[in-house]
Amino acid sequence: MYESNMCRLEDKNRNKIKARFVIGTMGLKKRLSEIRVDKFRNSMRSSSKMKMWLIRATTTVLLWTCVVQLTALGGTWGPRVLKGWPSCFSVDDHVAKSLDIAVPAKVLPPKRVYKNNGYLVVSCNGGLNQMRSAICDMVAIARYLNVTLIVPELDKTSFWADPSEFQDIFDVDHFITSLRDEVRVLKQLPPRLKTRVELGHVHTMPPVSWSDISYYHNQILPLIQKFKVVHLNRTDARLANNFQPLELQKLRCRANFDALRFTPQIEDLGKRVVRLLRQNGPFLVLHLRYEMDMLAFSGCTQGCNTEEVEELTRMRYAYPWWKEKIINSELKRKDGLCPLTPEETALTLKALDIDHDIQIYIAAGEIYGGKRRMDSLAEAFPKLVRKETLLGPDDLQYFQNHSSQMAALDYLVSLESDIFVPTYDGNMAKVVEGHRRFLGFKKTILLDRRLLVELIDKYTSGSLNWDEFSSGVKEAHAQRMGNPTKRLVIPDRPKEEDYFYANPEECLQPSDDEPLSIM
Repeated sequence: MYESNMCRLEDKNRNKIKARFVIGTMGLKKRLSEIRVDKFRNSMRSSSKMKMWLIRATTTVLLWTCVVQLTALGGTWGPRVLKGWPSCFSVDDHVAKSLDIAVPAKVLPPKRVYKNNGYLVVSCNGGLNQMRSAICDMVAIARYLNVTLIVPELDKTSFWADPSEFQDIFDVDHFITSLRDEVRVLKQLPPRLKTRVELGHVHTMPPVSWSDISYYHNQILPLIQKFKVVHLNRTDARLANNFQPLELQKLRCRANFDALRFTPQIEDLGKRVVRLLRQNGPFLVLHLRYEMDMLAFSGCTQGCNTEEVEELTRMRYAYPWWKEKIINSELKRKDGLCPLTPEETALTLKALDIDHDIQIYIAAGEIYGGKRRMDSLAEAFPKLVRKETLLGPDDLQYFQNHSSQMAALDYLVSLESDIFVPTYDGNMAKVVEGHRRFLGFKKTILLDRRLLVELIDKYTSGSLNWDEFSSGVKEAHAQRMGNPTKRLVIPDRPKEEDYFYANPEECLQPSDDEPLSIM
């Protein structure tokens, strides 16, 4: 009995141990199973992250490949510039969006790859158009020296004392990107070099006037390679008009007619002025350069009273860089070196049979002598308008005390006019003349002031009647209407030859029925 009980107890204990072993084994299996599940889940999460990363990386590579391909297509862009760029008043992106017009995506030209020889810093001098042509010259020079051009600094110390920076007048981003296949342009020097310049450790000099590109290769490039940065000041008229490589001449045109686009704000306001004028029919732009600074500089005082003559003389002496001080106004006028007066201009336009009712937009600053001097012109052509009469004060508020920006507005309107008449061959007259030639030889009446003064004096003295006077004026200007002509070349006297930007014939496409003539 005792043994039987002992056997049952052992069996019972054995069963308990077995049960515990089974339970333990099951628990261990369950735990192992849970570990495997956790590992699997973690593996899945890791795999999911890896897949997501691979998808993003692949997408990025594909997008970048598309961008590179689109950029490569930009190689077809360059030649189009010099084959007749559209008018400055083509539809802009922001205007097109507001009008819901489909505009093709912009394709940038590919960057030009070259060994950089250094950096060129330039400070322009003079008014807007004097600086404009200088900028174009510096672009061409930077390209042929294989240097990086820093966005030019504009003149703030001239008579106009305009504080505008480059980006206040021109679309700086367009300037940089549109030239990227020719020259590298930066908004500022790299930090290390910028600090050196700010500390005054920079080689500064004015280049020699009317030099050809060999001067820059032989004289300026070694300085850039030595100092890494060269600062050129007084950059107007520093590149010769003629005998330059054809591609250099074309690059000057490309910089002028495409890269130097005005800011959207100036462009939009220019378009608005043109629309207002077009609503009332054709219009003539008269660049009446009868302003105080011009008269003081030139010493021309025709029609001025004694007080005005004294005021102009004081002003001429106040500016030391105006080197000519003692001037015989009458002699200079007879040599054709004075801007026409408003009275002389009225007689000339009437003699050319300009329509009495045409709108005449005065592209100029304040006319010296004011209403007294403008009365005869207003009587002959009553539809005289200015930007100040077409636009409200709010429209022009941004431009106040910024003469270069106001000049930019006049420049745009001048390009779009039916007739452009400058009364003096200053920088604006020359650059607008050349731009209108580029746009299809638009009518530009180039006044022969020397002959006109002679004819006007004979008419006012009674030596000529009106018909004789009018016939003489018309005959003298029959071939001075902006038609295709050869640029006058005087190798030993570059200041007296025709200005490149007034007639950039290397970039023009004369029509078959209008052969080039020599004036």
